[in-house]
Amino acid sequence: MSGSDVTRGGVEGGRPGRDALTGATTGRRRRRRGRGEQLMVPEARFSSYYGKPILNRPTWSALDIAGYLYLGGLAGASSLLAAGAYATGRPALARTAKLGAAGAISLSLAALVHDLGRPARFINMLRVFKPTSPMSVGSWLLAGYAPLTMAAAATDVARRYRLVGATATAGAAVLGPAVATYTAVLLADTAVPSWHEGYREMPFVFAGSGASAAAGLALACTPAGQTEPARRMAVLGAALELCAFRVMKRRMGLAAEPYGQGGPGRLLRSAEALTAGGAALAVLAGRGAGRRVGGRGNGLLTAAAGAALMAGSAALRFGVFHAGVASAEDPKYTVVPQRERLEQRSG
Repeated sequence: MSGSDVTRGGVEGGRPGRDALTGATTGRRRRRRGRGEQLMVPEARFSSYYGKPILNRPTWSALDIAGYLYLGGLAGASSLLAAGAYATGRPALARTAKLGAAGAISLSLAALVHDLGRPARFINMLRVFKPTSPMSVGSWLLAGYAPLTMAAAATDVARRYRLVGATATAGAAVLGPAVATYTAVLLADTAVPSWHEGYREMPFVFAGSGASAAAGLALACTPAGQTEPARRMAVLGAALELCAFRVMKRRMGLAAEPYGQGGPGRLLRSAEALTAGGAALAVLAGRGAGRRVGGRGNGLLTAAAGAALMAGSAALRFGVFHAGVASAEDPKYTVVPQRERLEQRSG
């Protein structure tokens, strides 16, 4: 041995933790030599040197950042719904969606700034534009989108400057899909395993979730006679969210495990039930309206559908957030996939 000699009393001059070979590979080799042979080193644990974690745990506030994810999706999809309602002559639905988009993006920005600590940090992100950085692109996207939603909502409420309002509504609708989905790219661009491994499907999951939330808000706050586009959006958004999330978990392998365990698992199962149930209630409410079954019962059914859809979308965002934090805290979600990729390349 280099740097040490083996004697009857043990290893002289050895440096524990440095000369010994450790790791899962060493353990497997020793087991092959004989079933009864005692291991010379302990079984490998998924940890790094000196007890330090492999990844730093995300320090973001759950309420601020998960709320920011949820409200951004709600705002972006609401702008798209507002433009459609305006174009098809549904003023009540258009107003609800415009006000929803303006309010949601305002709260989303407030949550982001609160997590950053002070407004100047958000302003500093606008000093440069870096196309390869999702955070930089997202900051500029929010800076352009938020004023458009404010202008669209203000002109609708004031019933003045209709041309300005129509232009702002169209502009917000163009940027709306990007606002609803760029946060998925932002999460997937990190090293957090359960976020990064879902980079292909997560934008579709967030798009469907945002559409469900926007449809839910419209169903809960709009007269039933003008909610047909919101019902269609609810069904399409729920289908996209649920299908894309299942495909994502199936493809991710081990990194999908935190999505089904503990608190994140409960949140995501609740999100699935609420989203599917809300979409079903929206369809039932639409059939009742089509058969001219109006009245208080149908209104309550529509409101219940809207509440379920919004709650389901919020539960999804919080579940995804907490699952990512859990995957960063456990080193196996970083180590095992890396070893599997190395074995595939060498094999």
